[in-house]
Amino acid sequence: MVDVGPLYSAVPDPDAGLSSLARGIIGSEILKISAQIRALKAKGAVVCNLTVGDFDPAYFPIPNELLEGTRAALAAGHTNYPPSDGVLALREAVVRLYERELGLKFPLESVLVAGGARPLLYGAYKTLITPGDVAVYPVPSWNNNHYAFLTGAQPVEIAVAPESNFFPTIEQLRPHLKNARLICLNSPLNPTGTAIDRNLLHQISLEVLQENKRRMASDGERPLYLVYDQVYWTLTYGAIKHVTPLELVPEIAPYTLLLDAISKAFCATGLRVGWAVMPPAIRRHMMDILGHIGAWAPKAEQVAVAALLDAPEKIRAFQSDLKTRLKARLDALYEGFSAMKSDWFPVDAVAPQGAIYLSARFDLFGKNVRGNIIRTNEEIRQLLLEEAGVAVVPFQAFGLKEDTGWFRLSVGAVSMEEINAIFPRLRELLAPAAKKLETYAR
Repeated sequence: MVDVGPLYSAVPDPDAGLSSLARGIIGSEILKISAQIRALKAKGAVVCNLTVGDFDPAYFPIPNELLEGTRAALAAGHTNYPPSDGVLALREAVVRLYERELGLKFPLESVLVAGGARPLLYGAYKTLITPGDVAVYPVPSWNNNHYAFLTGAQPVEIAVAPESNFFPTIEQLRPHLKNARLICLNSPLNPTGTAIDRNLLHQISLEVLQENKRRMASDGERPLYLVYDQVYWTLTYGAIKHVTPLELVPEIAPYTLLLDAISKAFCATGLRVGWAVMPPAIRRHMMDILGHIGAWAPKAEQVAVAALLDAPEKIRAFQSDLKTRLKARLDALYEGFSAMKSDWFPVDAVAPQGAIYLSARFDLFGKNVRGNIIRTNEEIRQLLLEEAGVAVVPFQAFGLKEDTGWFRLSVGAVSMEEINAIFPRLRELLAPAAKKLETYAR
């Protein structure tokens, strides 16, 4: 027997032979936080885990039709390679879904299926970006900073704030359009749980269209594309209505890629089925790129999803119940933070609009909490986790560099009881800061 372990450590610099990409890539910040939470729980700590953008099947199981459909597809022998662009029945079902629910009729050759929305977003960067091209996106936003690095894009990161509902204003975007290759937007937005304003999206779409008209009139300028990630579009609350660029400015179709998946709409994050609709010429090239890295969705799941998408009444029943229970959790968080704010605690939150996330702020900078002067978001995160058993994700995990006190709170893997239990602990922890604020206000 050869004990290989010691041989690995015999190399003085294990990273010496790696590519600059491998040496420079940053791993998932959320996965690092998750490892810390697991270690605390292993020691018996009580932790309300509001970090993971996922669903606990104990609270949020997938639709029974999807479960049984996948089992039936496996039993029927759908265990071989799927077509590289997706099972035909699923692509056809996506066309019908968007025509029925969004009023958008796409040609079949515009639909590309992949293993979730993640490879499609990465594929959009790989298909559209030549190293050095400009990619424009807001921060915080999900994974754009990593995909810009992986593809050699020149990032233009627009820091957004609650005053603009965490979306870039047209004034922020306009100076960058002339040199940009793509703009990436996500609504409802991960991590903030906010939805883009209809008028703002209309303005952005018009600006992209006008920029492309200018480029068409010149020689050799490649187009500007809008990548619109709508993976949370079925999860909006109250009066909030999802909107797409194509329904507002149909002429933008040749320059728009819509990304979607079953992961959030059906609590099916592990089944890995996503799709995108885009100009057919772009689709052909993205299909080849994703084919080489094997980013296909499993065939049995594709067959099951195709059947589910053609069952609108079952979809509506499932999503109505899902949204009711998600909103109850989001409302409980928002109301808890609002009550604390009314009692002069240094916290804030944005009312739930969509997705499974709440944006909450802990304004603790410069304050002494249990003997520590708080200076960074990371110190706030550690304090909340270790002293109150509340696990949250700072906006730095989504590309924002500034310490603003804002955090993402995700509700897909926690119970109502866990949420309600955090507020007495938070009040006890932050009571000294609250008393100082109340004294100052008086």
